[in-house]
Amino acid sequence: MISTTAAYLAVSNNLGRQQAATAAQGDVKSATNYYLANIGKVTSVSQFVNNYQLFSYAMKAFGLSDMTYAKGLMTKVLNGGVSSSTALANTLSDPRYKAFATAFNFAANGASATTTTAATTGTTAKYIEQTLEDNQAKTNQGVSNALYFSRHASSITSVYGLLADSTMLGVVETAFGISSTLGQSDIDTQAALLTKVVPIADLQDSTKVAKIIKRYTAQYDVANATTASNVLLADTSDATTSILDAANGVGTTYAADSVLNLFDSSSSTQSGVSSSLLLSLAKLNKGG
Repeated sequence: MISTTAAYLAVSNNLGRQQAATAAQGDVKSATNYYLANIGKVTSVSQFVNNYQLFSYAMKAFGLSDMTYAKGLMTKVLNGGVSSSTALANTLSDPRYKAFATAFNFAANGASATTTTAATTGTTAKYIEQTLEDNQAKTNQGVSNALYFSRHASSITSVYGLLADSTMLGVVETAFGISSTLGQSDIDTQAALLTKVVPIADLQDSTKVAKIIKRYTAQYDVANATTASNVLLADTSDATTSILDAANGVGTTYAADSVLNLFDSSSSTQSGVSSSLLLSLAKLNKGG
């Protein structure tokens, strides 16, 4: 079976061709044609959210399909616009809401909000990209997640935005061997750990984003091909290193960017971390 890394590169290195093929799919082409022919006729927030065919298309384009039912919330998001710091779209940690309200800016543009490039061809481009990712998920969820991460990384401007996006967070957790049980901690503890692992500035750097994705796709295959050991504290270049070995002083060399170093930044050895803590962490299995 082709590796997730190879499968991702096969798509990302030929992205234009892949997008064109996706756009040509019968159902995608039909939905897009309807959207472009009718979105400009919408002149109010109420009309928009109550036209399921148009609204669901737009929501999918911005990765918000699972919130299509929440017409009340989305009405408030759209009515509030994005110009005020207290607008709902600006106070929600998930950046997708702000992106949606920016594209369909009824608060600023009124009845002409649906005629802008962002609301028309900008939205159809996003819909095609989202559909491409959905198609990839049918054969390899890791490829879909990696494409999503690549597309959305630069839009994350705070650690809370990263925490709010489950797909983005999942990629980081897998790439750096962070147990998903981190979510049981309070939000500030989660934010502090993630900031150390992935500085938000790194998400604005395409080279660093590519390195995170490479790491993610490799670790995704490890996690899904075998019943791997918990690698929360292990050197991520050797996912089979046992956390229990570490507790007993065996195999105590860790990668420079291993999560272990968050506990003791002065050393790459076991110094400063008790065996009891290591044994407790060993019980935190990936996936909760």
